[in-house]
Amino acid sequence: MLKLIRVQDSDYRKTYALYNTFPKDENGYINNVYGFSYEEFLEWIEKKRNWSLGKELPENFVPDTTYVLADEDTYVGVLNLRHCLNDFLREGPGHIGYCMSPAYRRKGYATKGLALVLQKAKDLGIKEAYLSVNKDNEASLKVQLNNGAYIHHENDEEYFTRIPLE
Repeated sequence: MLKLIRVQDSDYRKTYALYNTFPKDENGYINNVYGFSYEEFLEWIEKKRNWSLGKELPENFVPDTTYVLADEDTYVGVLNLRHCLNDFLREGPGHIGYCMSPAYRRKGYATKGLALVLQKAKDLGIKEAYLSVNKDNEASLKVQLNNGAYIHHENDEEYFTRIPLE
C-alpha cells in the first residue's frame, strides 16, 4: 500500500539513501541535498521541519512539506508540496515537484504519488494546483495529465499545467 510520509517523520537513513539515487538536476527536479554528508542531511531535515511550519524560511521561500512516497517499507520517491505560491512559483515550478528513484520509474508510482499529494493540497485549501514539466519529459507530463491536468501555457522549454482540485 502506498503512503506519504513527511520527510521529518521518515526513516532518515532510508530517506538519505533515496536522495542519493537522484542526480543533482534532472528534468527540472533539483536535488537540494546532492552531495550532502549524512550530518548535513540531518540539518536539512530540521530546516524542512521548520519550513513546513512557515518558520525560518529563506528569502522568497514559501512554506512547503516534502513527502517520501513509500510502498510498504520501500521508499520509492519524493514529492514536495508548496503550501502557497509567490510570483516566482506562480510563473515557474508551481505547487508540486516530484522525483521517483530511477529503479521505480515507469511503474505508476509517480501517478499514484501525485494523486496522494494532490489530496494534501486540497486539504490545505488549494483550489487549483500549478505544476510545470520540461517538454522533453513526456513521462512526467503523462503523470500530470493522468491526474486531471491540462496545459495552461508553455514556453520554449516547459509546459505549465493546472489541476483543478474542486
